[in-house]
Amino acid sequence: MNTDTQNEYLMITASGEDKVGLVDQLSSKISESGCNIEESRMAVLGGQFALIMLISGPWNALSKLEGQMDALGGKLGLTIIHNRTHKRGRTPAAPYNVEVVAMDHPGIVHSLSAFFSRNGINIEELQTDTYPAPHTGTPMFSVTMTVGIPAGTHIPTLRGNFLDYCDDLNLDVIFEPVRG
Repeated sequence: MNTDTQNEYLMITASGEDKVGLVDQLSSKISESGCNIEESRMAVLGGQFALIMLISGPWNALSKLEGQMDALGGKLGLTIIHNRTHKRGRTPAAPYNVEVVAMDHPGIVHSLSAFFSRNGINIEELQTDTYPAPHTGTPMFSVTMTVGIPAGTHIPTLRGNFLDYCDDLNLDVIFEPVRG
């Protein structure tokens, strides 16, 4: 049984029209409730604000925060979803950074994710962006991700297969261990 000194975890996702002060008001409510932001990702995509957070705190502080989510979402104009969760246990996996750049076309993320899925590799984090190429204005697409390569995987073979796969798709790629 947990006591007030043992942390539990709550995952919060929120989205809505972007406006100044959203992060301030959300983080203020979390802090006032006696909780802590363990991990978070926030972005403005188009005119929309999107966020995902892992919050920790004693069960009673998380319960207090959960009870305020609907009212806070209404006040801020955000759709907020929250679920109790647990701190992720670490499995033995080597973290690798993958950076891909190519002329923009549909299916790049799907192709990359399919390769890693077929090889039993989890995508831990993924970010994409589009931009015009310098001088030509050609639409470009970039993907940056961190993958967790399971222990026992022969990394030189995996790396070679991945580079060949990306070559076949005309994707420029960097595949290297996470540093630091």
